[in-house]
Amino acid sequence: MKPFLETLAKEGILGDGAMGTEIYSRGVFVNQSFEALNLANPKLITQIHKDYLNAGARLIETNTFCGNRPALASYGLEDKTVEINRTGARLAKEVAGDNAYVGGAVGPISGTIKSAELLTPAEVKKIFGEQIAALASGGADVIMLETFYNLDELRLAIESAQAVCHLPIVAQVSVKYEGEAGFAGMDPSQAARDIESWGADVIGVNCSSGPVGVVEAIRLVAAATKKPISAFPNAGLPQNKQGRLIYMATPEYMAEYARRLAQLGARLIGGCCGTTPAMIREMGKYLKSVQPMRTVEIIETQRPLPEVAVEPMPLEKRSPWGAMIGKKFAVSVELDPPRGLDAGKTVENAKILKELGVDAINIADGPRAMARMGPVPLALQIQKEVGMETIIHFCCRDRNLLGLQMDLIGANALGLKNLMLITGDPPKMGEYPDATAVFDVDAIGLVQFAQNLNHGLDFSHRPVGGATSFVIGCGCNPGAMDMDLEVERLKKKQAAGAEYVFSQPVYDPDLLEKFLKKAQTFLKIPFFVGILPLASLKNAEFLNNEVPGMQVPKAVMERLRCASEKEMQQRVGLDVAKESLVAAKSLSLVKGTYIMPPFGRVDSIPELLKVVR
Repeated sequence: MKPFLETLAKEGILGDGAMGTEIYSRGVFVNQSFEALNLANPKLITQIHKDYLNAGARLIETNTFCGNRPALASYGLEDKTVEINRTGARLAKEVAGDNAYVGGAVGPISGTIKSAELLTPAEVKKIFGEQIAALASGGADVIMLETFYNLDELRLAIESAQAVCHLPIVAQVSVKYEGEAGFAGMDPSQAARDIESWGADVIGVNCSSGPVGVVEAIRLVAAATKKPISAFPNAGLPQNKQGRLIYMATPEYMAEYARRLAQLGARLIGGCCGTTPAMIREMGKYLKSVQPMRTVEIIETQRPLPEVAVEPMPLEKRSPWGAMIGKKFAVSVELDPPRGLDAGKTVENAKILKELGVDAINIADGPRAMARMGPVPLALQIQKEVGMETIIHFCCRDRNLLGLQMDLIGANALGLKNLMLITGDPPKMGEYPDATAVFDVDAIGLVQFAQNLNHGLDFSHRPVGGATSFVIGCGCNPGAMDMDLEVERLKKKQAAGAEYVFSQPVYDPDLLEKFLKKAQTFLKIPFFVGILPLASLKNAEFLNNEVPGMQVPKAVMERLRCASEKEMQQRVGLDVAKESLVAAKSLSLVKGTYIMPPFGRVDSIPELLKVVR
């Protein structure tokens, strides 16, 4: 295996989940030392490690969180301190093998004994040093200092680890989030700066009051440090059900927050109290969509192309769409492919849109991870029967690199020149949640590969005997949780070869203006604002809560609630869309619109076109 920090920087790592709550859920009550089970019941601990490894975790933490001498002394086990920790590391290492890293779990002394404040700094460092040295000798690959509420104690733990071993150090604090009031006690930003100055290799947040608080803390940590970031939220607060503590969060809930943490920049993501192997499995699926197996490094100045590369065809000669974009305020309307065999309704809608003067139809690729007719055959049918420009989406979810290249070459041979290249939603969102997500590469890499084909090169920079003539588009989300990260990704997509960009639906003109202001220093390609008229309050709630990256402002939600009947809500939805489009048209960087009619109904298009004209 590569060194831990190298893998973390290049690929990101999925951690495991809770150990204590897993032990408890498997019949062991809390009146004994869970760490002593490393010696008394190694089979149980080994099985938990195996369950996490099989769920996809690539960091397995030892069962040693309360493995320090004072904590074990309360059970009369202080003389077993070294053996318990060394064995804990060995058990995890035997399971991990060459498939995962072993994190030596070290919790705060102050969290396990009441008299910790009476200890001198030298005594604290000696206690930590004994435990950490035992973990290192047992085979730990990294030291995990976690759930620290006191920064002074965390500093002593870091110094102890630095003194007794040379392993990477992950230092995680636990914070108390109080909603709009912010954080009580420890400030995540200052904590991150302090921890960085003390020399920890990875800085993070774990436990806390659940995923929401950890997300807000990581947002601040990411702005305060350039060190790799870790996040291990617990599964919310437990509920007492018939004497047992039950965590109510679902795997899907934890997975969505894992994806948000990755979007904020976290590289090491796992779970704390209450998280289970099932949750870790779902978190892994969702993380693939933002941390693909292969990343393509895009820099301002591209590396020189091989001498066999050809100059791409001028944009305006590749397709009518290529000749149009940037020259007029163009309109593209998205039509979803049918679920079944008959594309007749979609074709009829395309005919209506052509008569209305729409410039292009774009066809989604398995939107929301649902199995529908592929975009290529539908695009061919529309071009043949309607005679209209089509834009086909390609997502990275369902095809490996080989399949992506073959399908792109095939589309070019069929005369389908206009592309919209996206990463894609995780399969868990759709009707086949157990389908395997590929994500060999993300949208940035796929844009680069399509640009390679336009230069006559395959994905490995080898000649293909001619050049494709694609017009390459990409997507962006002005409402992303981390706007700066989304702006940076758009910059990389443009550098990779994107020639136009479609945005996610926009309902807040101020948010769009803020996004474009951040992008104005580099954005040279036509920007198409996404417009999706809301069909009802229920539709808005679904988009807001269930579709990643979608945000419907509170003010819009309130307008919909005030409309008592569905027809009135539909009217409000269309009015909001028109208002958003009017505001977007006033921005100089907006060169067109990308309209997504709700549920494939095109009856709202005429009113929106009046705004365009």
